[in-house]
Amino acid sequence: MQLADESGSTDNSGYTAQLLSLGRKAGLAEVGVASAEVLHRARQAINQRKEQGLHNQMQFTYRNPERSTDPTKTLPSARSVIVGAYSYSSSQAPEKTSELSARVARYVWSDYYAQLRQSLGQIARQLELDGHRAVVLADDNAMVDREVAYQAGLGWFGKNSNLLISGAGSYFVLGCIITNAELSVATQQVEDGCGSCRRCLDNCPTEAIIAPGVIDANKCLAWLLQKPGVFDRNYRVALGDRIYGCDECQEVCPPTIRFEKKSNISTVAISVKQPTAWVSVAKILTSDDESLIKEFGAWYIANRDPKWLRRNALIILGNIGDAKDVLVIDLLKQYLHHADPVLRAHAVWAAARLGLDQLINRDDDDQLVQAELQSLPSVK
Repeated sequence: MQLADESGSTDNSGYTAQLLSLGRKAGLAEVGVASAEVLHRARQAINQRKEQGLHNQMQFTYRNPERSTDPTKTLPSARSVIVGAYSYSSSQAPEKTSELSARVARYVWSDYYAQLRQSLGQIARQLELDGHRAVVLADDNAMVDREVAYQAGLGWFGKNSNLLISGAGSYFVLGCIITNAELSVATQQVEDGCGSCRRCLDNCPTEAIIAPGVIDANKCLAWLLQKPGVFDRNYRVALGDRIYGCDECQEVCPPTIRFEKKSNISTVAISVKQPTAWVSVAKILTSDDESLIKEFGAWYIANRDPKWLRRNALIILGNIGDAKDVLVIDLLKQYLHHADPVLRAHAVWAAARLGLDQLINRDDDDQLVQAELQSLPSVK
């Protein structure tokens, strides 16, 4: 409940503090409040990067900047935005299951966004019980939540463009509650804590961080893994064994490293599902569509088409497979004769990378496959 002082103005600080406390008890590592004003800085950055072609067909918040930077587009009566951070930090990574395994980015080891939504949902339900409207947004293209988190004083923007929380680093998923409740908003933002450090820029495997805080999606492995179509040949070797996401710029970040060594943030465990840090390349290449969607449905898969998972798995097969392994050879033979030319083309690359040229059908007349065949000298 909001209280009015003798002058008739509303004192929201106590009510706001109650909501934030509720969020922390519900599992949020950090939670804060920003106003529901237009995120002009974020809108300008999005439009500039679209003009420069740095988004590389990426949609998400790029799809409609007028919406993703204006809370009132989601809730016309919006007055405040509550933003929460749910930690996915883990000091003990699950062990690799086999030599032919693909690496999964930390933020999808478990469905942390589902846990985040549950935590935000508890705050939203309290707001609704108190007579307010509340809309929860998490992993949604309707809001640039990193900018909201910055405005709410949760952290600063690192040079890798992630939000860095003081004393905790960047291993967090973020989400928002847009509400018509008038709450007490943060009055100052967190100062930059990166200083002269540039480890993220220097350690990006594809040099995708082209300036502090600026990512070129044309080079970013995390986006290229999600983008449909032929995977850019320039970055296939750099992909290594990654099947979804890339943590490199976070794994070398000093604030994040320090937090991993000595955690001072605890979260409420909502899910007991065993974290998945590694997946079988062979399983991806031999499972049917229904099974793949069931197992990896929490991931972003373009058009919900598992062939993009298989495409990525074929590149990994070429990067880490043993040319003498019967399983590897059998998988390549299967995909070199696959009905889908996109998968045949990537199988051609994988076979050539492993020196198994004798398996390749050079008479395949499909345009995509022919383009791959013509490029083979560049991968030897």
